[in-house]
Amino acid sequence: MTLKLGVPSKGRLMEKTFDWFAGRGVTMRRTGSDREYAAEVEGADLDLVLLSAGEIPRELQAGRIHLGVTGSDLVRERIPAWEAVVKAMQPMGFGYADLIIAVPAFWVDVNTLEDLDAAAADFRRSHGHRLRIATKYHRLVREFLRDAGVADYQLVDSQGATEGTVKNLTAEAVADITSTGETLRANHLKLLSDGLIHRSQAVLFKSRVAEWSDADRAALEQLSDRLR
Repeated sequence: MTLKLGVPSKGRLMEKTFDWFAGRGVTMRRTGSDREYAAEVEGADLDLVLLSAGEIPRELQAGRIHLGVTGSDLVRERIPAWEAVVKAMQPMGFGYADLIIAVPAFWVDVNTLEDLDAAAADFRRSHGHRLRIATKYHRLVREFLRDAGVADYQLVDSQGATEGTVKNLTAEAVADITSTGETLRANHLKLLSDGLIHRSQAVLFKSRVAEWSDADRAALEQLSDRLR
C-alpha cells in the first residue's frame, strides 16, 4: 500500500502546503478540473489525498491516511487524547492563527479570565441563565476555562461568523480563531489579556493508528530525509 498523505484541497492552505513540500524537493500538483479532487506527486512515494482541513483529523484518527497536513487547533479539538492517536512530525511555519476568548469592548471591567469569572457569576444572578460563549472549539475552550477556574458559563455552537454572535444577541462572548484581530475589533470585541487558548499553525501529522507496512515505513524514512 502506498503511503497516503492528506493535504488541504483548496485555497491558501493547499498552495502553502505545495510550496512547503516543493522547497524540500517534493513536487505536488492538482490534476484534472477544479471540481476533480485528484493530484500527483514527484520526488516521493506518496499517494496524495485532497481533503478539507477539517476532514484530515478524522482521517488520521480512523487510520485511513498515514500522514496529514492540518491546523494544530483542529487536531486538538477533534481528536480526544490526540497525542495517543497522532504524532506532530513537523510544524510548517504557515497557517498561523490564535484561538482566543473575546468579550464586548464596552465591558471595561473585564480584562482577564478572573474578571470573566466574576462577570459570569453576576450575569447569572441578574439574568437567571448562564453567560453564553459562542464557539466551534468546544473541547479546547471547555478545558481551558476549567483549568482557569471559570464557571457559570455555557458554550453555544457557532459554525460561522462567530464574531457577529454578540451583536446578534445570541452570545455574550466568543472563543474563536483570529490572525490579525481586525474582525474582532470591527465587531467591537476585545481580547482578554490572558485569553490565549492555543497558538495554531499548519503541522505535518503522522497517524499512530494507521496500518504501517515495511514499505510504508521505508517510504516515510525517505520522505523524512527530504524534509530534514
